[in-house]
Amino acid sequence: MDPNPKTHPILSYVMARLPSLGPKPPDHSFDIEQPPQPPSQQQPPPLPQLTDPALLSSMRRAVGDVAQTRSILQTLGPRPDHETVDAAKLKVSEIESNLSKELEDLVLSQRSNEIDRLEWRAHLAEKEKKIREEAEKERGFYKMVLQLDEMHEEYEKLLKEAEERLVKIYEKAERGGGEEEEVVVEEEEVSEEVVGVLREGSGKGMERVDLSNRRLRILPEAFGRVVGLKVLDLSNNQLEVIPDSIAGLEILEELILASNLLEALPDSIGLLQNLKILDVSSNKIEILPDTICHCRSLLELDVSFNRLTYLPTNIGYEMLNLQRLSIQLNKICSLPTSICEMRSLCHLDAHFNELRGLPLAIGKLANLEILNLSSNFSDLKELPETFGDLMNLKELDLSNNQISALPDTFGRLDNLTKLNLDQNPLVIPPAEVVKEGVEAVKTFMAKRWLDILVEEERKSMLEVQEQAQTGWLTRSTSWLKTYASGVSETVSGILSPRGPRDPYLDQQL
Repeated sequence: MDPNPKTHPILSYVMARLPSLGPKPPDHSFDIEQPPQPPSQQQPPPLPQLTDPALLSSMRRAVGDVAQTRSILQTLGPRPDHETVDAAKLKVSEIESNLSKELEDLVLSQRSNEIDRLEWRAHLAEKEKKIREEAEKERGFYKMVLQLDEMHEEYEKLLKEAEERLVKIYEKAERGGGEEEEVVVEEEEVSEEVVGVLREGSGKGMERVDLSNRRLRILPEAFGRVVGLKVLDLSNNQLEVIPDSIAGLEILEELILASNLLEALPDSIGLLQNLKILDVSSNKIEILPDTICHCRSLLELDVSFNRLTYLPTNIGYEMLNLQRLSIQLNKICSLPTSICEMRSLCHLDAHFNELRGLPLAIGKLANLEILNLSSNFSDLKELPETFGDLMNLKELDLSNNQISALPDTFGRLDNLTKLNLDQNPLVIPPAEVVKEGVEAVKTFMAKRWLDILVEEERKSMLEVQEQAQTGWLTRSTSWLKTYASGVSETVSGILSPRGPRDPYLDQQL
């Protein structure tokens, strides 16, 4: 729970000397949550200047948020282990899956003719409410586990940021700068240009702000109060955090955060209901918040060149207006099934990932025109048969993968004009066909598809004929059995000694 002295030496030393919230004892050098230690056991300063009382006072004020967070986490308990977190995620997923199934069954349930339509709707609404309440109650515990894990993860980031702040304060003091300059680090680092923007924006307002290439390290919370802002460009800076107050930009339509040092986006990003373009490319983001799905007005989303391993599960169910999705240069292993619901999607770039395949319903992306799946290397080995349903596809890049055969439906891509199949162990179509270009590949695959259909039709006809012949033989055999049975009965009747004797035959004998 406490900072590790090896990874956070200055922070650990300062946190061990935070003043108590209660009445001050004579000795000021003990931790607020720990009993005092004998002088011989106290942690020695990792750097010589840390013995300066004024410097320590400045540092204490700079890490107040860390101390508060630590106190809260000590009350909530230790961080759950990885297996517990994974089990909780799986359980939440199962509960949500069952909830979807129950709601689907509820919608499909038939109304009796004896029940009034309005009464039936009221019944369904009450039933749905009860189902959702039960599901929420069931997943409540598991959500608490996940939230506790997230809080501990944020605490780790907070420790890292605090250590960096303290290093800056120490370096300033070492150079001879007054500690007052670093008491509020944020104020020292906010440029005059940003202050000017805030003053102007809070007054008459402004529609567009371009602060790109300014080496900004901090975006003040006050930015969320800029009136009338529609376009905000903060690209090519050194921002590590975007404040939650960004949600205050209610009519913001374009947000450019490319080429910064962001490791995460705030959950409040989902409150930007009018956002149409979001570019967070070239950062260090590992996970996109689920709330990003609530940005339902998005037309373009660029999260390329980050550290993502997956996309939010419901991204496709809610971003129905998205036209361009750029997720290249990440570590994504699979696309969520919901992505197949993005009926407005025209451009999908997923090259340089670790994709192992595509969702089976990928063919539902009827408006997709450009698809780049190149350089997924040894992971991408095949495409689903529904790939041929992408009837509007014009450009396709499948280079640098391990695809040995294109799907049989590939020949249906009539609008395809640009195709790259380089560096694949292709057998179908053969290399000589690939060399002739996209039209030759389409013709080959179309003929192959036609041959497959003809062969299936031939087999179907043979099965019908066999069934007809089997039926004729069955009827013939049945008739013969009936006839033979009748003859047998006739002969038996003649030869049977128990039948009536013929006088003429007796005379002859």
